[in-house]
Amino acid sequence: MFPGNINPKKMKQMMKQMGMEMAQIEDVERVVISTPKGDYIFDDAEVVAMTMQGITTYQLTGTPRFEAAAPDIPAEDVTLVASQTGATEDDARAALEETGGDIAAAIMKLAER
Repeated sequence: MFPGNINPKKMKQMMKQMGMEMAQIEDVERVVISTPKGDYIFDDAEVVAMTMQGITTYQLTGTPRFEAAAPDIPAEDVTLVASQTGATEDDARAALEETGGDIAAAIMKLAER
């Protein structure tokens, strides 16, 4: 884990002298990083908290999976697509969700049916 032939005990002592502390956060089940485009989800992640000069930094190790955010579809858009295509509002909402909220693409998709 440590580069070269550094004794882990010695390394810990040196870090303490420099004012650094590291501690693994135990029993982490899930870490979620939310962004406007979706969530990065780390299941069974390893998290280490490192404090140096009063500032705590977290190091995250694991493999993320990405879950895209569902687009926010206004009711007016659903009504517009439904009225333009003669589809039900449920079908119009489904088409808008499939096209990422693109009204023209949703109308074209429903018109093909």
